[in-house]
Amino acid sequence: MSCWKQEKTNTWAFPTLILCLYGFFYMMKPSEPFLTPYLTGPDKNLTTDEVTNQILPVWTYSYLALLFPVFLLTDYVRYKPVLLLQGTSLIVTWLLLLFAHGVLAMQVVEFFYGMVTATEVAYYAYIYSVVSTQHYQRVTSYCRSVTLVAATVAAVLGQLLVSLAHVSYFYLNAMTLASVSLAFLCAFFLPMPQRSMFFHRKAAPGPVPGPDKGPSSCPQERSPGAAARGPSPQPQAGAARPQGHTLSVLLQLARDLRDCYGSRKLLYWSLWWALATAGFNQVVNYVQVLWDWRAPSHSSAVYNGAVEAIATFLSSVTSFLVQYMKINWDHFGELALGFFSAIDAGCLFLMHFSTNIWACYAGYLIFKACYVLLLTIATFQIAVNLSMERYALIFGFNNFIALLIQTILTILVVDSRGLGLDIVTQFLIYGSYFAVIHGIFMIRSICVLISYKCQRIVRSCTEQLNQAEHESREQIVTSYRTRL
Repeated sequence: MSCWKQEKTNTWAFPTLILCLYGFFYMMKPSEPFLTPYLTGPDKNLTTDEVTNQILPVWTYSYLALLFPVFLLTDYVRYKPVLLLQGTSLIVTWLLLLFAHGVLAMQVVEFFYGMVTATEVAYYAYIYSVVSTQHYQRVTSYCRSVTLVAATVAAVLGQLLVSLAHVSYFYLNAMTLASVSLAFLCAFFLPMPQRSMFFHRKAAPGPVPGPDKGPSSCPQERSPGAAARGPSPQPQAGAARPQGHTLSVLLQLARDLRDCYGSRKLLYWSLWWALATAGFNQVVNYVQVLWDWRAPSHSSAVYNGAVEAIATFLSSVTSFLVQYMKINWDHFGELALGFFSAIDAGCLFLMHFSTNIWACYAGYLIFKACYVLLLTIATFQIAVNLSMERYALIFGFNNFIALLIQTILTILVVDSRGLGLDIVTQFLIYGSYFAVIHGIFMIRSICVLISYKCQRIVRSCTEQLNQAEHESREQIVTSYRTRL
């Protein structure tokens, strides 16, 4: 009977269903579009400067500090324990948001939310360890679609409750706490993977001390604690094996990175990914502060939820349209990166110079749609020639570089220990940042197109010379035959 239950949980449908439920409740956060109005309102009574310069930067710092160790831990303990850690961090985050007060407490909130975002890698990597390769495309579609649906539903629900039912932000956060608690419960029902991408590439043989089981025995399912401890201790010389295995994995990761970035095409797409993602994260992290500055929530209607819902919908549409773009990305990819980065820069300049809240909303919608469009193209271009292990490694490393750049931006522009600029000036900096990205890739695209044109000219000249040489030979042969 126990063997039948385990076989049932090992099919692709069961873990996909549970993971989709987890993703839905994890993203079902109706309070998220209203975080800044909640913190600056009567519930927490914080100032805009405190939120901008002292509280929000903590998320960036904690995310950077936790990303790499969590990435390795996720693979080593095989995903499920990290999903449970993410669920716990979500619950702690919203408990503190509901009942704690003061700048220090909210900084602790941002630290735990940094833990939440650092552990997102477990959600997107888990499914590849429990389903076969032929189901990758289907389950990836399901998991990503359900998170988009949940984010859209949450934003619409939050907006309706605020605008029509006049529900306070406190109760929106209470609803979010209930949702993330359900996500935490869903994680318990996920089957424990027996392999991972780097540390456990093959199914674990279940090295439990004791008599060997016969071939007909049901495989033992290892607990998260056993996974975290790694292989059971072996007598004498086996004690140094885990450390040596970890070192070999790290060396293999370094070799894979060197090989992947040896491709110039992948290098430039990854460069755009890192640069643009750093700027995008900064904008998303602080845009609510700008909206609250343009239209203070205590005296104006707040439409943050509606804007986020529309932005998510437009992002999903642009991602869907990528499959219909018949473009030679080898020749025109950098041109697209430069062109749409210019649009992003224009949107951010609009948000800086315009005092109209609706112009700020429109600029954000276009900015996010363009970024997601290019990110989808970059994802495809990078992943098309990579194995699953390198796929995860490159994406993780690109995000790490993006976070490193974002941290530098935060220290210089936002943090009170740096320049501590006001929110309006920050968006001038972000617009200039994307203008620099535009310049980099426009110059690169011009070089690529000139090189391509020169190659065509050389090829055409070579073909003409070959044709002329061939015709000359034919004339010589013809004249020789005529003389004979």
